[in-house]
Amino acid sequence: MTELQPSELSLDPIRADAMILLQSENSILHIEFQTLPKQQIPFRMADYRLRGYRRYKDKSMRQVVIYLKPTTSEMVYQTSFTLENTRHEFQVIRLWEQPASLFLQYPGLLPFAALGQSESPAEMLRQATQVKLWIRLKT
Repeated sequence: MTELQPSELSLDPIRADAMILLQSENSILHIEFQTLPKQQIPFRMADYRLRGYRRYKDKSMRQVVIYLKPTTSEMVYQTSFTLENTRHEFQVIRLWEQPASLFLQYPGLLPFAALGQSESPAEMLRQATQVKLWIRLKT
């Protein structure tokens, strides 16, 4: 047998591109925004989940990676991290595959309208701007 040194496993600080934790009484929503796919995303999602569990053992966590830019990389279809007897799953949203009109329905999603699936991203941006102005005038 060999003794592992050091015997203490250190926990490096998290350096996320963008992470949002919305906390409710029973659950946590973790949203990770990514412009480009990265090989370490599945591991990072598992790491975030375990860190969340360490702090909030009694809460479930829903995790979503939102990819912002179109790509042909297969990595944006990866929804799990697997290591020996460990498996962790998360959801993935590829904005360019979502109908842009969906983002016009909710004020908080207007910034994503030009990134969604549409015939003309410029036209979608114009429509999102009009919706935003209409909401501002209404309030």
